[in-house]
Amino acid sequence: MNQGLYIGVMSGTSLDGVDLVAVSFEPLKLHATLTIPFPEQLRNDLIDLTLPADNEIERMGVADVALARLIGESINRLIAENHLDKSQIRTVGSHGQTIRHRPEAGFSLQIGDPNLIAEVTGLPVVADFRRRDMAAGGQGAPLVPAFHQAIFQDQMVHRITLNLGGMANISVLPAGQPDQVFGYDTGPANILMDAWCFQETGQTFDQDGAWAATGQMNEALLSQLLSHDYFARPFPKSTGREDFNLEWLQQQIDDVQLSDSSLDHISPQDIQATLLQFTAQTVIDAILQTDLATGELWLCGGGAYNRTLWHAIANGIPQWSLKSTLEIGLAPTWVEATAFAWLARQRMLGLSGNLPAVTGAQGLRILGTLTHR
Repeated sequence: MNQGLYIGVMSGTSLDGVDLVAVSFEPLKLHATLTIPFPEQLRNDLIDLTLPADNEIERMGVADVALARLIGESINRLIAENHLDKSQIRTVGSHGQTIRHRPEAGFSLQIGDPNLIAEVTGLPVVADFRRRDMAAGGQGAPLVPAFHQAIFQDQMVHRITLNLGGMANISVLPAGQPDQVFGYDTGPANILMDAWCFQETGQTFDQDGAWAATGQMNEALLSQLLSHDYFARPFPKSTGREDFNLEWLQQQIDDVQLSDSSLDHISPQDIQATLLQFTAQTVIDAILQTDLATGELWLCGGGAYNRTLWHAIANGIPQWSLKSTLEIGLAPTWVEATAFAWLARQRMLGLSGNLPAVTGAQGLRILGTLTHR
């Protein structure tokens, strides 16, 4: 079972598309990758489902089927275009799309029906990774730190992995201390920057942080954003669009402008610059709160390609050496999809996939439900 290929499928809070990898382990090797953008209607439907509205069950059911069919067809395309031997594929690990994450209420909901994925591909599918952890009292997130520990922890050098997806999360990996690993969501990474950029420019993201670099960070707005009570909560903790979204951002902007008449107009690019610093500052604060004075910070996720954000983080923690996961042969874009391939492998091997110090679960648990081909 250790040999063979595993397919990992990930679509995150950025809602920009589906990332797929075919990977083998021991040693880690990427065999194929593919990104499929969401069709505009499906993307809009998924975004709408992240916040309460009318007729949710009907709309969720339709999106569940559409997403599963897209994932299944994308897996078939990954296999065909890269001439993969289907008989060597052990299983698919599909995270699905989170449409509601409410750990305080004891649930987290991902859609993308694994039954349909198995039917379309003819492959076994492991999905629904979060709820087993939540049943054990955990947050169900973040789940990638267990993979980060397996791949990145070093005997001699302190390391932290920083995933800059829609949300940012850290995995703290003290040198040679596997029982001291912990991690959590630090707050938004790209989700607010992407949403604001699209609203103001029509571009789905701010390439390399170039637009943010033309603005000036607004101290009053940054302070307002940092006042969100999420940052004062102890970990384990996780967050999502429920906490950080455009409606929330607009309310913060309005509050700042009401409190100071001299701030009655903050330019769009200044807001973008402030959102970038907001992401950087919450990451910096989280790292400074650890007991590790120095080490290596390994960046992954789409935000790892944002050089303006990279420099903002580096300026706040000069004692840390920033590195891209590309240095170990795993491009930042593919880390999360690879993590869910690894989690699927853990499920097939009957091994745990969570870290209780990260999620808050009562113990190690085997994650995911298996849908046979």
